[in-house]
Amino acid sequence: MANSIRFFELNTGAKMPSVGLGTWQAHPGVVGNAVTTAIKAGYRHIDCAQLYCNEKEIGSALKKLFDDDLVKREDLWITSKLWCTDHMPEDVPKALDKTLQDLQLDYLDLYLMHWPVSMKKGSVGFKPENLTQPDIPATWKAMEALYDSGKARAIGVSNFSSKKLGDLMEIARVPPAVIQVECHLVWQQPKLHAFCKSKGVHLTGYSPLGSPGTGLIKSEVLKNPILLTVAEKLGKTSAQVALRLGLQMGHSVLPKSTNETRIKENFDVFDWSIPEDLFAKLSEIEQERQIKAIVFVHETFGAYKTIEELWDGEL
Repeated sequence: MANSIRFFELNTGAKMPSVGLGTWQAHPGVVGNAVTTAIKAGYRHIDCAQLYCNEKEIGSALKKLFDDDLVKREDLWITSKLWCTDHMPEDVPKALDKTLQDLQLDYLDLYLMHWPVSMKKGSVGFKPENLTQPDIPATWKAMEALYDSGKARAIGVSNFSSKKLGDLMEIARVPPAVIQVECHLVWQQPKLHAFCKSKGVHLTGYSPLGSPGTGLIKSEVLKNPILLTVAEKLGKTSAQVALRLGLQMGHSVLPKSTNETRIKENFDVFDWSIPEDLFAKLSEIEQERQIKAIVFVHETFGAYKTIEELWDGEL
């Protein structure tokens, strides 16, 4: 019998559902329906962010689900993220309050620092002149206060390299519970995985299907020939195998879809597993980071003059 891997336990003792619905690039007008469909299909984990500009609609969908007694708040895991323009310590609690207001919630299960990057307060878009020098320890201290208050029941980071995570852990009073990063077939992050395991930090993989249709990832992850062969052998979709691979590697996954059939298919990853020989084949695939975030790199503005500095060579 396959190990279902429905939850991962965090260093806070909380159990996080292993499969969450991603809402990045889920447009207003469809994201509410996607959240409703997902929760009716059994999802209990929704991944949000202020940057995605859809938290109000998600909040309305959640409120209706609660009002209709389809799910209880305490049975859901809701994550959101602090955007780069709100890194000043005094802005961090205001940003969380705005997210809670939009989502119509009293607390988040997890609040993440979205990037190790800061930008001018109130700035919009990704112009280099908006980049400022981040003070990660000061921003983290403000996030620790949110954890103390109970408004964020766990705190963590996103898009940090192993080195940046290690640096933070050295000064943190409350260690990060989660790091959310790009993680999929062609960027499996073994070094970061090992580091997280040694430090008791849980890794969550975003874009586990390679963000098909966004144009942001050049490798068509779901069309990888090795993946297609394994999927055919197992009688599963390539997306299901890509997601199950993540679970068996030990991280939670955040497939994003607004299509009802695919939302349901992406949740059918619990009662079967990838045998060791096929799992080994999938780990042999050539690796390259796809989301490099060059918008945060500039010779003059901000903290990172090169891509290597942003990712500390993890490319």
